[in-house]
Amino acid sequence: MQLEVGSEVTGKITGVTNFGAFVQMDGGKVGLVHISEIALSYVKDINSHVKVGDEVKAKVVEIGTGGKISLSIKKVLEEERKRNSTRPADVSVFTTKQPDADLSFEEIMSRFKADSDDKMLALKRNFESKRGSSGRKR
Repeated sequence: MQLEVGSEVTGKITGVTNFGAFVQMDGGKVGLVHISEIALSYVKDINSHVKVGDEVKAKVVEIGTGGKISLSIKKVLEEERKRNSTRPADVSVFTTKQPDADLSFEEIMSRFKADSDDKMLALKRNFESKRGSSGRKR
């Protein structure tokens, strides 16, 4: 099977890391889907979108030196969205899993605020430690 940039392939997820997922395509070749190319939305935890053994469709984005193949599930989803734009949007068509689907808007916002507060606190601590600000005067 000859791969070209822009062609659509199917394959199985053979490995998941914190930076992406490895996909074995027909013909035995393996490509990588970077975490930023997994879904249409921001992916915080790749394991909430794909797992080993999942069958996926992806688009070949790049074939690098040494035969490294970069894939994108996101581009396939974008094309499906464009094809189906005449019918009402169905969120389940575009995402593989919806971890917050059973939560109310208020619960989702509460989680978001808590995450944001935690991140801001960590940033503040990091910034203060680099400035050497321990509350003492010079």
